Amino acid sequence: MAFVRTFTVTVSGGKYFIDSVQQPTINIAEGGLYKFDLSDSSNEDYNFRFSTTSDGTNSGGSIYTTGVDTS
Repeated sequence: MAFVRTFTVTVSGGKYFIDSVQQPTINIAEGGLYKFDLSDSSNEDYNFRFSTTSDGTNSGGSIYTTGVDTS
């Protein structure tokens, strides 16, 4: 069975907070299962995505989708 970790995501002032930390770097390991809980109402107007750059697609980065399930 794969390692499972759930992160709680909220938005404040247009910035993402993961487990109450603003825009943290998340280290993930191959074979793990990572869930991002977006159930907080602060996420309603935002599209949570992964990127290849720290400023998302705003700095010319692309959305990272390899192995990502958005269900």
